[in-house]
Amino acid sequence: MDGLSLQIRESILKISHHSGHGHIPTCFSVVETLRAVYETMRHNPADPDWAERDLFVLSKGHAALGLYCTLAHFGYFPIQDVYAFGGFGSRFGCHADRFKIPGIELSTGSLGHGIGVATGMALGLKMSGSDRRVYVVVGDGEANEGTVWEALMVAAHRSLDNMTVVFDNNRSQARCLPVRDPERKFSAFGFDVTSVEGHDVSAIREALALKADRPRAVVANTVKGAGCRTLVNDVFAWHRRSPDAHELEILLGELHETAV
Repeated sequence: MDGLSLQIRESILKISHHSGHGHIPTCFSVVETLRAVYETMRHNPADPDWAERDLFVLSKGHAALGLYCTLAHFGYFPIQDVYAFGGFGSRFGCHADRFKIPGIELSTGSLGHGIGVATGMALGLKMSGSDRRVYVVVGDGEANEGTVWEALMVAAHRSLDNMTVVFDNNRSQARCLPVRDPERKFSAFGFDVTSVEGHDVSAIREALALKADRPRAVVANTVKGAGCRTLVNDVFAWHRRSPDAHELEILLGELHETAV
């Protein structure tokens, strides 16, 4: 884990501790994916509504705190602002609101909806002749929703080569309905598919840069809670927990042990 990924994870931990909110393990699994997307797509933190920007949708909306911390580190707003996360009247809700936060293109949280809207965005851009792109991150647990696969069929049918889906394969559904062999499933639905190590920013960036004549899927093989062995070893217990002061100290220490 390099310095920026460490900083983003530190922010997630400290803000979750401060606020008492946040899905830390699911946020940790997409840190490198979020970084890679924002290092690849066209965007301008000084002008979040720039007309030529690419669009990003976090369909797995429970990772909102991870997205907030990433946006802050890319300059959309000060990280200090995010410490209001989940507080009464705060614009930084536990699910992101596009009307309140610069850089958020879609309010998400109800799983399975973000990918459908992202498909509509990509279709609209294609019909208008724009060269802008749409990136959407979908969780493996979220993929239990039928709307995910319905949206994929539309994207493939319409040959939306301006759309890239990143599938966060953190195996969060291991206890119920796991999506096994997602590469084969995306391919069967008509997508051009690449599989990558989901905590390697360079590998994800390279996959995002690949071109195809149809929509693309990047299967990011990740670890839920990556960076802290306490989270990884008891991931379900930490699904919706925030650390107390002692636990925060332990988790920060584990983070620094894995930093390079």
